[in-house]
Amino acid sequence: MSPAATRFPQNHGSDETVCWASRRASAPAALAESRVGCAESCALQGAARPTIAAMEQKPSQPTPAVLAEIVAHKREEVARGRLATPLEELRARAAGMARPRNFFTAVTRQPRLGTRIIAEVKRKSPSAGWMRPEYEGEGFRPEDIASRYHRAGAAAISCLTDERFFGGHLSYIERIRAAVPLPVLRKDFIVDPWQVWESRVAGADAVLLIAECLTLSELSDLLILSHELGLTTLLEAHGKEQVERVLDRVGFPLPSYALLGINNRDLSTMRVDLGHTLRMAELVEDTTILVSESGIRTPADLTRLREAGVRIALVGEHLMRAEDPGRALSALLARDASKNESGS
Repeated sequence: MSPAATRFPQNHGSDETVCWASRRASAPAALAESRVGCAESCALQGAARPTIAAMEQKPSQPTPAVLAEIVAHKREEVARGRLATPLEELRARAAGMARPRNFFTAVTRQPRLGTRIIAEVKRKSPSAGWMRPEYEGEGFRPEDIASRYHRAGAAAISCLTDERFFGGHLSYIERIRAAVPLPVLRKDFIVDPWQVWESRVAGADAVLLIAECLTLSELSDLLILSHELGLTTLLEAHGKEQVERVLDRVGFPLPSYALLGINNRDLSTMRVDLGHTLRMAELVEDTTILVSESGIRTPADLTRLREAGVRIALVGEHLMRAEDPGRALSALLARDASKNESGS
């Protein structure tokens, strides 16, 4: 059995068992190919995930109510999407596309000073509402905000594409990529392989995978498929249990394609605590792949993160609430660099 094959559970339903049995002695590349094929087969046939495996791999803590509502809606959205655009059509469209931009390298490349910022384009959120009143109108231009971020020194862009809860749209990705040379993360609630293909066709360079939304089996499928399509994955977790649960998935099937995001927002209470990243960083051997998300507002916050070895931060609400998001980012980075230069 190959080392890679031993990293995933093998007790699945009949369809999955056949897939695993056929690749136990295969090389990692063959493993990835067969695993992706199995995931796509389930997606095309509309088959349910194996019940026993799913029960064993679900997190022991219940999914927060807000997240559960979003995920339920997302599964309905995916079902409609599959009917409108079959998976085979997405595969055909993806075949002729250029390779994605390298999101992983863009954010892990060590800067001389300061922190690499993934600047987020976000119109609203369930907890905060509209970031600014003018973002509620039809004239919202994500490409203009991304251009300001680029000029201000962002390493990459994160774009909310969920429509119902965050006011985003899938078309924002291509509009942003046409305006700036930075790689773009699709930030949405990915629960199905179909969405990964959809992300690729939409022009995304990376996708967000939220641990609380997925079983380990589903997560494995999505990680391998994302790698096969050249997409970086940002695997997000919050609690200690979730972080420990997914640590051995980060970097599979190959390193340099996966990042581990620590969400400082507790979705069950909506409370934000930057210290959460600092505590979770103690569990991670390689902190160069850590991304701190939510609650980052000041140069002092970035300094605290760097002292714990965390040099990548995803910043959204703080920037989007400013009259000029680009100027807010520029000020954050300029003061961050100044503090770092002085030895803080």
